[in-house]
Amino acid sequence: MENPEDIRTGYSAVFPGPNTEEKRLFFRVYRRRWFVLLVLCLLNCSNATIWLTFAPVANQSAQYLKVGLDEINWLSLVFMVVAIPLSFGTTWMLDTLGLRITLILGSWLNMLGALLRFLGTLRVESVKIQYPLVMGGQTLGALAQPLIIFAPTKLAALWFPDHQRATANTIASMSNPLGILLANIISPVMVETSAQIPNLLLAYMVPACIICLLATLGIRSSTPPTPPSAGAESSSSEPFVQGLKLLLINRPYLILLLCFGSGIAIFTCFSTLLDQILCVQGYTNDFAGLCGALFIVFGIVGAGALGLYVDKTKKFIEALKINLSLSSLACIAFSVVSLMPQQKVAVASVCSVFGLLGFSIYPVAMELSVECSYPVGEATSAGFIFISGQVQSVVYIIVLQTLTKRLADSPLSTCGDAVLSWRVPVMVMAGLCTFFTCCFLLFFNTRYRRLEAEERAAHNRRNDSTTSESEPDLDS
Repeated sequence: MENPEDIRTGYSAVFPGPNTEEKRLFFRVYRRRWFVLLVLCLLNCSNATIWLTFAPVANQSAQYLKVGLDEINWLSLVFMVVAIPLSFGTTWMLDTLGLRITLILGSWLNMLGALLRFLGTLRVESVKIQYPLVMGGQTLGALAQPLIIFAPTKLAALWFPDHQRATANTIASMSNPLGILLANIISPVMVETSAQIPNLLLAYMVPACIICLLATLGIRSSTPPTPPSAGAESSSSEPFVQGLKLLLINRPYLILLLCFGSGIAIFTCFSTLLDQILCVQGYTNDFAGLCGALFIVFGIVGAGALGLYVDKTKKFIEALKINLSLSSLACIAFSVVSLMPQQKVAVASVCSVFGLLGFSIYPVAMELSVECSYPVGEATSAGFIFISGQVQSVVYIIVLQTLTKRLADSPLSTCGDAVLSWRVPVMVMAGLCTFFTCCFLLFFNTRYRRLEAEERAAHNRRNDSTTSESEPDLDS
């Protein structure tokens, strides 16, 4: 038996009742929503640690698995390769089969992937199966990633009232970068020599198994017994194919798809290439790792603050445009200070500001994608934003790496044998960020379709209630 907690949900429209008193509607929300959110956060965090298990300890991993660094890099790249084609099926699954089946399937794939990786550490004489088993485990984790990473917007819409949706989306979305941060801390701490790789994989496997158990036994339904908002009550998402057709003719959504997808790509390039950019000017790997950590930590803080603000004000467009503009300025600043030696304070500060302003827009943009595309399913509208970011990330990384130029002499470099100039690529990255931000500022504008639908649903419910109260009792 659920233990409900009644919460009053207010709307921007006021519905006057008899004697000019304001009438507001009541919806019931359930404490279980926090458990479902917790499971999704833990699952998202676990999947992120599995994704980047080997990147911080690449040399030790290569030595243990008896492969080269290129093969170790593919243990992370497989997530990006698998995610793009699988994302289309994931959006359909979330909007058609529901949240419960999707999360349970994702938790099992995540757990089996972690288990298979650990089995890959078992040595079998004369049979080289370690790397294939580990790669198989990573592939299962990659299959789970879209099932998990597309869920926050759907969960927020189905389980949370309208004044908590952005906050819930923020909490669930930011658990992924938190997992990335944990992987970059835990892996180097636990692995000093290659012989400690099995212990590392065991440490990541145990939480994945516990989370799978929590999801399988704890998530009992895709939706709560009663809707938490007027939008959830009147929710009638379009069929998947029809939703795609609606998105293709939705001008504001297409602008958001292109411009924010480019923003995701810029942040992916920044995270992926940060070490290679900074080492040319003599900055160490440890310092690059610190800058990456500051980027994530400040990003999580900024996302939490902006999520609370947007939940209270519903100013999605204003918040996104302001933060995108400031993020572009931070990206330009990084393109300048990253080319200057002996400027640790400036580089670290810019990375912190870039994360604070840039990371915070992710959950807000996902909520805005739902607002501007309603009644298309939440997973479909938010999912294609993610797909756009992944595709543009691959393109940007290839283009930026192509624009590098080998340096004949670089006395400050800590990059090793191959020293590349990143002067042109970082300028191009800043230029792309600025261009798409300007496009968004100039051309994006939309109605909040979901909020409008909630107001209409609330108005209809109020009218129905008034009508029923005014009907005479025929039995009296």
